[in-house]
Amino acid sequence: MGTKTQPQLAKENERRIRANDKEFNAQFKYHNNYIKTSKYSLFTFLPFNLLEQFQRLANFYFLCLLVLQLIPAISSLTPVTTAIPLIGVLTLTAVKDAYDDIQRHISDSQVNNRKSKTLRNGKLVEAKWSEVQVGDVIRLDNNQFVAADTLLLSTSEPNGLCFIETAELDGETNLKAKQCLTETIELGDRHDLLWNFNGEIICERPNNLLNKFDGTLIWRGQRFALDNEKILLRGCVLRNTQWCYGVVVFAGVDTKLMQNSGKTQFKSTGVDRLLNFIIIGIVLFLVSICALFAIGCAIWEGLIGQHFQLYLPWEHIIPKDYIPTGATVIGLLVFFSYAIVLNTVVPISLYVSVEVIRFVQSFLINWDDEMYYPTTNTYAKARTTTLNEELGQIQYIFSDKTGTLTQNIMTFNKCSINGRSYGDVIDLRTGELVEITEALQSVDFSANPHHESDFRWYDRSLLDAVRSDEEHSHVFFRLLALCHTVMAETVDGRLEYQAQSPDEAALVSAARNFGFVFRTRTPNSITIEVMGQTEEYELLNILDFNNVRKRMSVILRRGDSMVLYCKGADNVIYDRLHGGQEDLKARTQDHLNKFAGEGLRTLALAERRLTEQYYNDWRSRQQEAALSMDSREQKLNAIYEEIESEMQLVGVTAIEDKLQDGVPKSIANLQNAGIKIWVLTGDKQETAINIGYSCQLLTDELADVFIVDGNSVEEVEKQLRQFKESIKIYNRFRPGGFDAFDRLNSDSNMDPLSVTMTQTSAFMQETNLPPTPPPPPAISVVTFRWDEKNKDNKGGPDSAECNDLFGDEKGSEDGGTASIVVDENTGFALVVNGHSLVHCLSPELENKFLDIASQCKAVICCRVTPLQKALVVELIKRAKNAVTLAIGDGANDVSMIKAAHIGVGISGQEGLQAVLSSDYSIAQFRYLERLLLVHGRWSYYRMCKFLRYFFYKNFAFTLCHCWYSLFCGFSAQTVFDPMFISVYNLFYTSLPVLALGVFEQDVSDKNSLEFPRLYTPGLKSELFNIREFIYSVLHGAFTSLVLFLIPYGVYKDGVSANGFIVSDHMTLGAVVATILIVDNTAQISLYTSYWTVVNHVTIWGSLVWYFVLDYFYNYVIGGPYVGSLTQAMKDLTFWVTMLITVMALVAPVLAYKFYLLDVHPSLSDKIRQKSLKKIHSRASSDVRRTASSRRGRRSVRSGYAFAHQEGFGRLITSGKIMHKLPQDFAFPLGLGTKKTQVLHNNLNSADGPNSKTNNVTGQHMVNNNTNMRQNQNQNHSSMADITADGRGHGGDDGRGSGGSDDMSPRAPCQDLDTINL
Repeated sequence: MGTKTQPQLAKENERRIRANDKEFNAQFKYHNNYIKTSKYSLFTFLPFNLLEQFQRLANFYFLCLLVLQLIPAISSLTPVTTAIPLIGVLTLTAVKDAYDDIQRHISDSQVNNRKSKTLRNGKLVEAKWSEVQVGDVIRLDNNQFVAADTLLLSTSEPNGLCFIETAELDGETNLKAKQCLTETIELGDRHDLLWNFNGEIICERPNNLLNKFDGTLIWRGQRFALDNEKILLRGCVLRNTQWCYGVVVFAGVDTKLMQNSGKTQFKSTGVDRLLNFIIIGIVLFLVSICALFAIGCAIWEGLIGQHFQLYLPWEHIIPKDYIPTGATVIGLLVFFSYAIVLNTVVPISLYVSVEVIRFVQSFLINWDDEMYYPTTNTYAKARTTTLNEELGQIQYIFSDKTGTLTQNIMTFNKCSINGRSYGDVIDLRTGELVEITEALQSVDFSANPHHESDFRWYDRSLLDAVRSDEEHSHVFFRLLALCHTVMAETVDGRLEYQAQSPDEAALVSAARNFGFVFRTRTPNSITIEVMGQTEEYELLNILDFNNVRKRMSVILRRGDSMVLYCKGADNVIYDRLHGGQEDLKARTQDHLNKFAGEGLRTLALAERRLTEQYYNDWRSRQQEAALSMDSREQKLNAIYEEIESEMQLVGVTAIEDKLQDGVPKSIANLQNAGIKIWVLTGDKQETAINIGYSCQLLTDELADVFIVDGNSVEEVEKQLRQFKESIKIYNRFRPGGFDAFDRLNSDSNMDPLSVTMTQTSAFMQETNLPPTPPPPPAISVVTFRWDEKNKDNKGGPDSAECNDLFGDEKGSEDGGTASIVVDENTGFALVVNGHSLVHCLSPELENKFLDIASQCKAVICCRVTPLQKALVVELIKRAKNAVTLAIGDGANDVSMIKAAHIGVGISGQEGLQAVLSSDYSIAQFRYLERLLLVHGRWSYYRMCKFLRYFFYKNFAFTLCHCWYSLFCGFSAQTVFDPMFISVYNLFYTSLPVLALGVFEQDVSDKNSLEFPRLYTPGLKSELFNIREFIYSVLHGAFTSLVLFLIPYGVYKDGVSANGFIVSDHMTLGAVVATILIVDNTAQISLYTSYWTVVNHVTIWGSLVWYFVLDYFYNYVIGGPYVGSLTQAMKDLTFWVTMLITVMALVAPVLAYKFYLLDVHPSLSDKIRQKSLKKIHSRASSDVRRTASSRRGRRSVRSGYAFAHQEGFGRLITSGKIMHKLPQDFAFPLGLGTKKTQVLHNNLNSADGPNSKTNNVTGQHMVNNNTNMRQNQNQNHSSMADITADGRGHGGDDGRGSGGSDDMSPRAPCQDLDTINL
């Protein structure tokens, strides 16, 4: 077999398609457009589903047992005891799998039966999506989904443009422009020309790269280059375009949407995987016990049993001629007999019970009114019933941004015009700011016929300024109405805007509501309506946005006047203003800092008046640069720089990207629970970072935010290496404060309750000092606790709930020693760009990336493709062996949702693709908090408690046979009645343990949310693991030993009071069985923490039910044990024996529980104790803030330019389009602030350790003691803000927003709050 030639390899890596030529395309056997996500068909369901189910070790194990029980020679139990439960489990699982697959069939049918207009024999006919073939020419109408990946041929718009929305692909609802080849525009909508189009397309093989397409069109003897700008992808929606035509390039599973969808994986919980491992261990234990008893039986038969064949005859299949052979055969048969007798160690009812508990827990999730969203009338829904307890073990959450954390709605929030700030509402009586809520009445814009009813603005002074023809406000809104690339269209008589960025839409909408209405545009003009008067401007140039310029400008002419309007990032605009505006710039800068501190996306506006002569001269040079063949971009940028200078500052806008309700609080609580949150979004870097700050995923307490934006492996590796060094530096200085620690030990007069110190140091490096060693971070928050070190923390974050609320149980008793607990609010965050993530996921950098990411409190990956989202999830699953949850709302999140252990879909504005692929669906992100911290924790807690008790009761029941075998010659004789063995798990003990698994709860849902650290045991799998299983086994073995030996010792050679012999086998079996049921009742009563009516009925009812069923079976049906229990109960011996045995079994359990409660109480124990004392305790590990009450943060301003990709500017004027990525910015490690420096200087200038510092400390201590007396549950100590003159003042006066003159807007340490004991 020879090697392949280069042309052959090239053909394998390319795809050839000829338009309107089915025969040519058929030879390549391309996939059609039929989509199939279902697993089974009507004929394959039964065999495939059974094959899947018997791959579960437990099902296969019980199938083998069933076969053994069908052999009479070795079975002492009827096969019905195994057959009925096994068939029941298989049937229940099959019904559930069938239902799930039917849902997938329905979804597939809906998609495949969508209608598409396809060209057939020169005529346009309606065809199903599934009938569309590669090479077909199809027509798309406005607002219609694209059926397959299509090469654009012609459109209804000038210059071959069309506009699409890609929400299904990348979650973004803003418009994107596509443009066909100029050579194919002439085809128009003429069906004869389109049918005769026979161009041949040579392109890349199907792949998952959404932003890349390489191909060539051969038509009329010419070759035309094809790129991604000429391709419409399946899942996109045509917008603002009446119609377009295209030829299908990829169909069905070959489309980029399906290539990114990922495969449906079988999901199982960690408890399932542990159970499989445990079953293997139990089976090995069972085999060992059976082998031991088989050997014992063979020895007994060879030495003793052979002499009693008259009374115990051997089976006819046993060779009697040679005793050792016969004894060996008997031992071999007894091996299988014991395998059947002891199989109840792992009964099939375990799996039935597990499925029932999960099923009921799923309904509890569905019925939870606290997760009901009335706006869309949507309840939470558990779409699978097999993963509930996994919700209580989530370690990583991977979240989409757009539509998941945010509403994807931008609102014009505040602005600054000519140095005056607008947007805040001031109470005229008190002069204080009024918090803006929905209850506050907004300004009435109804006088404007073009106003939008959903636009909200609360500061009337701006509207008054506009109506009074105030010059600066008119310039401000005229600029907003003219400087943009928005498209306008009239729909049902209503003016609507389509913008490439929601930021732009918000700004143009604001101008519209204030009376500056953008009406229409042409390639050369823009028409607006100002206060009812139409104004038309000649559009001379659009200097569009790109990631280098960070601004956009328009040059307009109206009459004799010519003006340049510019908007962009504030630092870029400020560098291009003319002199003499220092006062205006300073006041505007204060407003910028204030807006940015509130998490708003800011952008500066400026204008420049131009002369005709200057413009004509500039225009000629601009055209010359535009025609340059080399360094065109650089030359154009230089020309743009020239005209975008000497500008006059107009003002600043502030836009809020509205978060969903409750997102910051939910994220704070989830992080407090120990869950790491990663945001994976297709949005730009700056947008993602701003949302990170808004939702408090990123906070000011973070020491640094690392940004990975390298374009090559070498660059990314270098950045990762630098970040690792920064972390090392930070960790080296982080444990500081030992001097203060020594002083604390030496001061015997310290209040032993608590001392909280916050050290803030600003290390100023002078120019004459050596550059090494590197400075430590600006902030080091150290909490001194006057008790023993927290032994239970195990490296996790310090728990405000556990330690700050309840304290260390030993600390207050023996005084202890002070421990240092570093504030966990500090740390790092990592931001990774999509092109850099490709390298981070490569094998050579994978470990370095993980090393840094695992040390970061938050990770944000932006500009990532759907498949990259899945790859990140897979990486964490594989490398960290962590339980992951992915949450999203669009088709771009489907692959991530399928890859994670748990997939959660949000029923949002982007369709139901994410919901259909998810395991759970909720309406809002905030419900995730309750889903995990309440339902997830409860499900895990209940399942673990259920399993521990279930294994206990079954080992206690089964191992009685082992002890009895020592007295029956290892003959596999059972202690109990065979019918009792059959129904023990089904009738006598099933309902109480089911009630435990469904209704049990250690604390209420309110406390579960209030104390998120209750979630921690699930993260570490502490409630059920190998250790807990072994404990349950040993407990069960001890119970079985006591349960058998005490009655055996009592009844052996026993005689009743009236002279009857009671030492018979049946009496012993009946007594042991009865005491077992009573003990089970007592033990589950001790296990139960939360009593409901159902618990009472099932626990006490099962005890009564045992006696009723025993009587019915023995007296009505005529069982072999008839009268045994009745006679035993008539004798006092039975009651005394039962009392002694049960007390011997219950007393150690009670003693151990009281010991744990008194010496090592868990957090839930402490909460229950507080509840019993009716002390409503509440503590928080950090100050949770909502969007309406933000504190100041470092100035990370994201203007329109940052959140915007290159606009429609060149499309409007020249039909060209360019896509660039936004430029990244950095947060240097350890940047101090003026505020920090003042504190540092004050600390250094103190006269001594007992001067002002001690005074301040003493004041803090007094305040702390006062607070503790007033409220035992919350002890907050805020570090006094330090003013410019060094004096301390308590509280937060609002200046932390960054608007004050004495502090830098990049301050990482504003209003630090530390929790102290």
